[in-house]
Amino acid sequence: MMTNKVKVLCKLVLITTIMLAIIPIGTAQNKRPNIVVIMTDQQTANAMSCAGNTDLKTPAMDLLAANGTRFTKAFCSQPLCGPSRSSMLTGQYPHQLDASVNLPERSGYWKAKNVDLMGKVFLNSGYNTGYIGKWHLPISIHDIDKHGFELITNTVERDWQDASIPADCYEFIKKQNDEKPFLMVASFINPHDICEWARKQSLRMEPISDAPAPSECPEVPANYVIPEGQPDILDYVQSLSWKTYPTNDWNKDNWRQYRWAYYQLVERVDAYVGNVIHTLDKLKVLDNTVIIFLSDHGDGVGSHQWNQKQVLYQESVNVPFIVSDFRNKQNGTNTRQLVNIGLDLIPTMCDYAGIQQPLSMKGQSQKKFALNPDLYDDKKMLVLETSFANGTNTSGVSGRCIIKDDWKYIIYNKGKKRDQLFNLADDPGEMNDMTEDMSKRKIKKELVSLLKEWGENTNDELVKDLF
Repeated sequence: MMTNKVKVLCKLVLITTIMLAIIPIGTAQNKRPNIVVIMTDQQTANAMSCAGNTDLKTPAMDLLAANGTRFTKAFCSQPLCGPSRSSMLTGQYPHQLDASVNLPERSGYWKAKNVDLMGKVFLNSGYNTGYIGKWHLPISIHDIDKHGFELITNTVERDWQDASIPADCYEFIKKQNDEKPFLMVASFINPHDICEWARKQSLRMEPISDAPAPSECPEVPANYVIPEGQPDILDYVQSLSWKTYPTNDWNKDNWRQYRWAYYQLVERVDAYVGNVIHTLDKLKVLDNTVIIFLSDHGDGVGSHQWNQKQVLYQESVNVPFIVSDFRNKQNGTNTRQLVNIGLDLIPTMCDYAGIQQPLSMKGQSQKKFALNPDLYDDKKMLVLETSFANGTNTSGVSGRCIIKDDWKYIIYNKGKKRDQLFNLADDPGEMNDMTEDMSKRKIKKELVSLLKEWGENTNDELVKDLF
């Protein structure tokens, strides 16, 4: 017969066993997540099969969308590599960073500015940090005390660079342990190689096959025609550099083959994105990881007969943005929330990681809009920038764009016809410019007023000279 003393001991053992079983579970649930940013280069928002595009297949990007929230109204701060990446890695506008063109990497840049860089924010908050792939920022990869990435590798352009990124990600993740979470950026180059393809040059990384006959390629887009009232300065900037715009004398057949090649490059990089996801799963860290997928800017893909970027049309500024929290798998599409990936990326990452947003950043966390895709901030507006340039050589042509609700107003600093006004709900292809529509004068006036106010608040000299 069991004595009272033995009964008490048995109860204590049982309680202890239960508590030991519960504590690890609670600890796992409260662990800070790993944050992984997967970035492509020059991918427009609808260049994914999960976006309804039937001209390509992107199973890896689709997987992220199926386990997260895809935002359809996400935009880059400026449709050019260096300025956009500078914005994403600091949470500030390109004009505030003196980074409105593609600047060379140099030591000490931003030293005198109040700039908090992504890696440093997370390193100071207890994260291990790694950056793998394309860099293209105006600060040196060796300035670790500034950018905060403990490991930074595969940043130098070379053959098969994208193909080696998943292996470098594997090596970084394999060295991690349960004591600290990690931030990892995987920065791919493609589909940027479409620039070389358009010039009939060898691609910088992996070759693709010759394009099939135009009849076997995707159709030209619905907004292929140059819209009436397009600012005349756009023809001028396209004439400045054949290297940037080798498409001026193309016909529909050329553009159909361009679109085929572009989607081939997107599918190629999608395979490597899938490898990174597989690595996270294989090393058993995916279930405690938040993945944010995005691109630094888009590409014209033949819309308005435009290749490359820099212009403020949708195809160049509207980019993929998917937030996938693999701790709490869900899926949805937020079709109303406006996102500036330059300003909003780091605040969103901080929110998921439980890190206070730095005061130097004025962006908005998108976590609550990812958790509930039906939510949106009806007061939010976006201002996007552009400065047409080849490398560090600027053409002197710049512009600004403001998006509020369904309205988009674009204005450039030069030309006879400088501005455009579109209703993106009724006219997503931006074919019907309403700047001369008398019934839309009030809307235009309101957008101009908001743009001026934004210019004052952000000390943007260009806006002051526009009006």
